[in-house]
Amino acid sequence: MKDTTKTLSSGPTYKAAGKVATIIEKHFRHFHAKALADNNEIDLAPTPSCTIIESLIDISFWASLRREEGFSPKFTLAFLPPEAAGQPLLFGNKLKLAPNILTKFASAVQEPGIHLGVWIENDELYIWGTTLAIPAYCFVLEVIEPGLLVIKHRRIEGFGKFVNIAILKGDDIKIVDEHGSSISDCPNVLSAMLDFTLPSLWNDPVNVLVQLATSMQAHKRGGILLVVPSGNEEWRESIITPISYPVDPPFSGLTDLMIHEGIDRYHTSWQEKMRRAVDTIGGLTSIDGATLINDKHELLAFGAKIGRSAKSSPVEEIVVTEPIVGCSTRVIHPAQNGGTRHLAAAQFVYDQKDALALVASQDGRFTVFAWSPMVGMVHAHQIDILLL
Repeated sequence: MKDTTKTLSSGPTYKAAGKVATIIEKHFRHFHAKALADNNEIDLAPTPSCTIIESLIDISFWASLRREEGFSPKFTLAFLPPEAAGQPLLFGNKLKLAPNILTKFASAVQEPGIHLGVWIENDELYIWGTTLAIPAYCFVLEVIEPGLLVIKHRRIEGFGKFVNIAILKGDDIKIVDEHGSSISDCPNVLSAMLDFTLPSLWNDPVNVLVQLATSMQAHKRGGILLVVPSGNEEWRESIITPISYPVDPPFSGLTDLMIHEGIDRYHTSWQEKMRRAVDTIGGLTSIDGATLINDKHELLAFGAKIGRSAKSSPVEEIVVTEPIVGCSTRVIHPAQNGGTRHLAAAQFVYDQKDALALVASQDGRFTVFAWSPMVGMVHAHQIDILLL
C-alpha cells in the first residue's frame, strides 16, 4: 500500500486527483462568488485550493483500498475549520490526515450525515473531529466503496441530497454537467438535482421527488415510481386491473407535512417526520410492480402492473442522455436501455405523456422517464451519478 502521509507540496500519487482538482476548484470558486453576489451575508464554507483538493482525493483514494478487520472503509470528509461547523465534536489532539488514520476511524463515522472535519496547518492536512452540520458549499468527499469517491457540497438552503460535482472510480472520471438542466423540456426532478445556484427547499415539491429517488436507490432492490396528474384518471388505462394494492382513500401523509402552515421546516422533528414519510413511499417501491403517487404526492397504489393502453402502440424508440460532461445523446429501442422495468416505464410515459416514471435498478442505475415535446419521444435521463 502506498504511503501518502506527506505534505501538500509532494503532490498526489493517484493520477485522477490531479486531473479533476482544477475543475473542482473552479466550480467552488465560481459558485461561492455567485452566492456572495446574491447575498453577501450568507454563511459559506471556505473554498479549498487545487493543491488541497488533490491531496484530499489522493489520501482518500488510497485509504479506500485498505481494509480494517476485514471491512472496506466508508467515510465522509468535510473541509472546514471547527469554528465553521455546527456543534463540532473536537478531538483532544489533531490527527494527521493519512490513509491508516482514515481506515481506523471509518467504522465510527460511516453513518449518513457524520463528517470528519479536515483543516490545514503548516502545509499539512489534519482531522480535528466530527460534525453533523456544515455550511453551504462546503467541500465534501465521500468514499462509497473501494476506489469510488464522490465530490459534493451541501445545498445553499434546506437539507437532504447534496449536489454531486464529480465521481471518480479508479481511472474513470465523471464530471456532472451543471448545464444539463438548461434543456427546455428537462424534467423538474432533474433540474432540482442539478440546481447549483438556487435554494432547494424541502417544501419545494420537486425536491421531494429528489428525496424519493434517493430513498428508492437506498433499498437496492429496484423499483418503479409513477407520478401522475391529480384529478385525472387516464393513467388507469395503462395499469392492469385489478390493482394488487390500491390505497383508498389516497394516503396524504407526505402531502400534509409539506402544506402544513406554521411549521419550522428546519426543525429536527419536522425533518425526521419528512424523512420517515419519504422512506414509507420509497420502501413500497421495493415491492414487485409500480408505486403510484399523484403530483400532490398522495399515494394511490403500489404493486401495480403496467400494461400498454388500448389506445396506444408499442414504444419503438427512446432518447437516452446522462448529465455528464462530454456524454453524447443516443436514440435506441427501449429494450436496449434495461430490463422489463425500464421497458414498462418507457411504455407508460409513451402512453401517458403528462406522467413521470422513476426507475431504480438493483445494479445502482437510476433513470427518469419523461415525454420530450422537443424530440417527440420518451426521454430517458440516466441520473445515478447524481444520487451517489
